[in-house]
Amino acid sequence: MNGDGSRQRFLVEGSDARWSPMGDRILFMAKDDDDKPQIFVRWMSQYTAVSQVTRCNGKPVSPVWSPDSKQVVFDAVRVESELAYRQSKIYRINIADQDVTQLTLAEGHWSTPTVSHDGNKIVYLGFPASKATYVMNKIYMMDIDGGNPVLLAAELDRPTTGRQWWSADDKSVFFSARYDGYINVSKVDLRGKVSPVTSGRQVVRLDSVDSNMSRGVGVLSSFYEPGDVYSFNLSGRAEMTRLTKVNDDLLTGKTLGETEELWFEAEDGNKAHGWMIKPPGFDENKMYPLLMEIHGGPFGMYQGHFNFNYQVFAANGFVVLYTNPRGSTGYGEKFSQAIDHAYPSVDYLDLMAGVDAALDKGYIDEQRLYVGGCSGGGVLTSWVIGYTDRFAAASVRCPVSNWVSFLGQTDIPNFALSFFEKPFWEDPSDWLHHSPIMYVGNVKTPTLVMTGEQDLRTPMAQSEEYYAALQIAGVSSRLLRFNDQYHGTGTHPSNAMRTMLYLMSWYNDHDINGKIEKQ
Repeated sequence: MNGDGSRQRFLVEGSDARWSPMGDRILFMAKDDDDKPQIFVRWMSQYTAVSQVTRCNGKPVSPVWSPDSKQVVFDAVRVESELAYRQSKIYRINIADQDVTQLTLAEGHWSTPTVSHDGNKIVYLGFPASKATYVMNKIYMMDIDGGNPVLLAAELDRPTTGRQWWSADDKSVFFSARYDGYINVSKVDLRGKVSPVTSGRQVVRLDSVDSNMSRGVGVLSSFYEPGDVYSFNLSGRAEMTRLTKVNDDLLTGKTLGETEELWFEAEDGNKAHGWMIKPPGFDENKMYPLLMEIHGGPFGMYQGHFNFNYQVFAANGFVVLYTNPRGSTGYGEKFSQAIDHAYPSVDYLDLMAGVDAALDKGYIDEQRLYVGGCSGGGVLTSWVIGYTDRFAAASVRCPVSNWVSFLGQTDIPNFALSFFEKPFWEDPSDWLHHSPIMYVGNVKTPTLVMTGEQDLRTPMAQSEEYYAALQIAGVSSRLLRFNDQYHGTGTHPSNAMRTMLYLMSWYNDHDINGKIEKQ
């Protein structure tokens, strides 16, 4: 459409469209005749002039133009084997003759390139090849021909998220990064010095910039604000300007639960971080049930911002605890790698320390502690109840219960292999040691197991194995199967509502003495 919104029209089927710097063409992603994603270019001067640019065996990702509009830089996995894992390289292709040049030579996972305004440099993300289960993305820079690759932000021990943006003078690079449970925008100069652009207890990413690189735009969310578009000065010296009020009508007349930040220490001395949401109208002289939710990944990060589900739980009388145990991202690479080839393990200590910190507040009913999580959170929930009986009820959602069988069931077998130093046919001991199903004999906690019928990531068979073991062990348990549901249990709005209602019903039916007999 035109800049004023007029002449709206269909151009071509595809996604990730980007105007060329010259403004005469658009690159976009679409499938070729073999049904493989490729990069295409559509010339705007001729209505039907569309050409296929790449012919990769692997999917090209993150394509960007060179400043002269003659080349496109992208990353791709160009390996025939389906066992290729964390192997991607950055390439440059000439639009005119479709000549492809590989720019990154070192083995590793290299992605998200951005070309400088003068066309001489490329910044990109990645890490060298490693056998570690998790390696943190870092910012690198190289010449436009792939020469002189250097680690640009060596002092930054936090993972970046999203793409990077060159400053107008090409002397620094803007990026977003995870900092201790929050996300803010920073910049790094070409000497490697990192400085903040935004700060505070919020989640904000740099999603776009203006033409002279003086202002950025991104979606900002905080504890009591679900998310709106803000603009801000990239100098970092001005207040942020709110541009939308998308959720004001939703929140009008609603009283949200207060969020409290927690830092606590595990029994082995590790410090971990999390938050509690209290019920609206909270009274510290009353006793409240505690619901601990565990995030998935495991290499993910709970973020300090608005969470609809947790506000619903709080509105129904629960204090909600959510934490970032070891293995979480955003607290440094060492913190994330604490569970390297040992998942689950010390993350359990952090989770229990979070519960202890909540109990120390004095308003938590120790008879009504509940725990739940999905995916990696389901793994840890099933691990937790195999190690302690302090919880009155649990919800194990879309879990991995048996690492051995999981390898042949999941759509990410390479990820499963990365958690172990040897395949199980060489030595099954670690595979079994870290499988929650091996500890079902210890479980006393009434357990609700939930998974989608179409889940390819942690397939239903994993939940069936765990539920069958619980039943054989005599543990009070239920298995809920969600129709037309892939990974998770809430991608459909109706399933999201069902999930919250099922969980609250299950928890409210139990205290530490078992099922509550209602009058």
